[in-house]
Amino acid sequence: MEEIKHVDLSHYNEVKPHHKKQLLWRLVNMTLFRCLALPCFNLLRIWLLRLFGARVSCTADIYPSCKIWAPWNLQVGDHSCLAPRVEIYNKDVVTIADNVVISQGSQLFTASHDISQSTNPLITAPIRIEHSVWVAAGCFIGKGVTIGEGAVVGARACVFRDVEAWTVVGGNPARFIKKRVLNS
Repeated sequence: MEEIKHVDLSHYNEVKPHHKKQLLWRLVNMTLFRCLALPCFNLLRIWLLRLFGARVSCTADIYPSCKIWAPWNLQVGDHSCLAPRVEIYNKDVVTIADNVVISQGSQLFTASHDISQSTNPLITAPIRIEHSVWVAAGCFIGKGVTIGEGAVVGARACVFRDVEAWTVVGGNPARFIKKRVLNS
């Protein structure tokens, strides 16, 4: 008879090198960042992110309802937008280039767990979103993904693999739908 295996999380020990900084950011996020809800406070929200190590362009648009786990692992380019309720769980670096829209309720997660080991250790990989990308509402972008220049990720899509430049993808898991062609 085959031996029954089990997951033993009593030995799980996640290394938390930024624990104190994380606690301070959570406090600032709850008391200042989210409370500065009017559009006129966008530059102040960007300043708070930069204070915690983010590299965010002053022309970016960051909504106050965004959840950003680790600002020190965030880069946002010119004229890019993180819309309402965007969640960025960035245990690793998230790079968002210029002219990118991450639409409402989308999630970018750079971490997961290795389910092949009994302690489910944390594994991370960066996410890169290149120029002129649109991630439509409610999408999930997983660790290690690069979304190529000009690509569109359709609403509610789940992306676990790289997306080629100037393509449209959708579904769960995300699949190629068509090439994206811009009309002048």
